[in-house]
Amino acid sequence: MGLLSLAIWLPIVAGVILLAVGRDEHANTVRWMALVAALASFFVTLPLIINFNASTAAMQFVENLAWIDRFKVRYHLGVDGLSLWFVPLTAFITVIVIVSAWEVIEERVNQYMGSFLILSGIMVGVFTALDGLLFYVFFEATLIPMYIIIGVWGGPNRVYAAFKFFLYTLAGSLLMLVALIFLYYKSGGSFEILEWHKLPLTMKSQGLLFFAFFAAFAVKVPMWPVHTWLPDAHVEAPTGGSVVLAAIMLKLGAYGFLRFSLPITPDASHEYAWFIVALSLIAVLYIGLVALVQQDMKKLVAYSSIAHMGFCTLGFFIFNELGVSGGIVQMISHGFISGAMFLCIGVLYDRVHSREIAAYGGVVNTMPKFAALAVFFGMANCGLPATSGFVGEWMVILGTVKFNFWLGALAATTLVFGAAYTLWMVKRVYFGAVANDNVRSLTDVNSREFVMLAVLAIAVLWMGVYPKPFTDVMHVSVTELLKHVAISKLPS
Repeated sequence: MGLLSLAIWLPIVAGVILLAVGRDEHANTVRWMALVAALASFFVTLPLIINFNASTAAMQFVENLAWIDRFKVRYHLGVDGLSLWFVPLTAFITVIVIVSAWEVIEERVNQYMGSFLILSGIMVGVFTALDGLLFYVFFEATLIPMYIIIGVWGGPNRVYAAFKFFLYTLAGSLLMLVALIFLYYKSGGSFEILEWHKLPLTMKSQGLLFFAFFAAFAVKVPMWPVHTWLPDAHVEAPTGGSVVLAAIMLKLGAYGFLRFSLPITPDASHEYAWFIVALSLIAVLYIGLVALVQQDMKKLVAYSSIAHMGFCTLGFFIFNELGVSGGIVQMISHGFISGAMFLCIGVLYDRVHSREIAAYGGVVNTMPKFAALAVFFGMANCGLPATSGFVGEWMVILGTVKFNFWLGALAATTLVFGAAYTLWMVKRVYFGAVANDNVRSLTDVNSREFVMLAVLAIAVLWMGVYPKPFTDVMHVSVTELLKHVAISKLPS
C-alpha cells in the first residue's frame, strides 16, 4: 500500500474500529486509541513532504489500480504542488481536534472520535484523487460524518443546521456529477482528470461545465450569495466540527476550482473571470461589514472565514502567479488561524457556556496565558506581518494590483475590515476590567489546552516568518497551471 492510500485508509479503518468496539465505560481507552491513530496518520504524511520533488509539475506518489473495469473507473491517486500541503494539514488538524475533545466530550466518545478520523481520511481522498468518479465519491462522502457531528453533538438548533449544511452542499454537487458524466462520454469513456485537462471543448460546453463546477465548489467555499449555511453550521457545530469545517472542508471547494474549473474550462474561466472576481470582492467587502455587527463570537469568525476564502478565489481568477500562489498560501494559513480561533472560542465556551461577546470582558486578568495566545491569533487574522495571515493576503493583493490597480485597492480594504471586526472582538472579550463573576472565576488553560494552542501558534509564526517551503513546493505546479490555462481548448 502506497503512502497516499495509507494516509486515506489508516484513519478511516481506525475510525470504523472505534465505532465498532468503543463504549462510554472505556472512554479513556477510546481517546488514547483515537490519538494514536491520528498521530500515526499524520506521521504517514511527513514522507510526502520530505520526498517531494519541487522541480516538477508531474503527479508524484502515484497509485493507479483498476476499480470498476466496466466503466474504466480507476483507483488513481497522486499529489502535485497544488495539493501536497493539504494532505499533512488535514492530518495535523485531526490530531488537534482529537486533543481538543479530550475532556469536553463525555458521551458517545467512540462515535465522536471515529467520525473525525473517518472524515480525515475522506478529505485526504478528495485532495489526492485523480479519477473523476473517485473524486466525486470522496467529495460527497465528507458530508456524512460532518452531518453526524453537527446533528449529534451540536447546539440547540443542530438538526436545522445539519440539514441546511447537507442540502446546500448536496444540491450543488449534483450538477458537478452531470458535468463529470458529460466529460466521461466526451473523452471516449475515461474518468481520468488529467486526460480531461487536454480535452478540446466548444465554448458552449465549457460555459455549461464551468457553471456546473461553480455550483458545487462555490457552495463548499462558500462564496456569496450561497454562504448562508456556514454561519448556522458553525454556531451549532461542536468546537471540533467548527475547526475541521473552517480549516479543511472549505478548502475542498477552492481546491476544486484549481483541479477542475481552471484546467478543464480555460476559455470559460477567462470569459467569466469577472463574475468570480466580483463575487470574491463582495465576500471580502460586504461580508467583512456583516462580521462587524456580530454579537456571537462563532458567527463573527464564521463570517471572517467567508471573507478570507473570498481572497483565495480572487487570487485564482486573476491569472498570475502571485495571485494563484497567494490564494493557496491563504488556504493553508486560514487552516491554522481559523482552527485556532474556533478552539479559543471553545476554551471559553467550555468554562462559561456562552459565545456572546457581551458575556465576557477582562479575560486577560484571569487567563493571561490563554489571552496571550488568543490575541496572537486575532492579530494573525488581521493579517499582521510576520504571521501566516499576512503572507497570502499580501501576495493576492500584489497579484490583483498587477491585474488591475482599482480591484487591488478594493481587495486591500479587507485588511481594514479584518482589523476592525477582529480587534473589536479582542478588545471586548479580553481587555479592560473584569466584567462579571463568570469571568472572575475563570481558570487559565491547562497543559493540554496550552500545548494544543501553542503548536498552532508556532505553525502560524513559522509560516509567517519563513513561507519559502510552502511557496517553493507550489511554484512549478502553479506556473504549469497558468501556462495550461493561457492556451485555448476550443476545437480548431
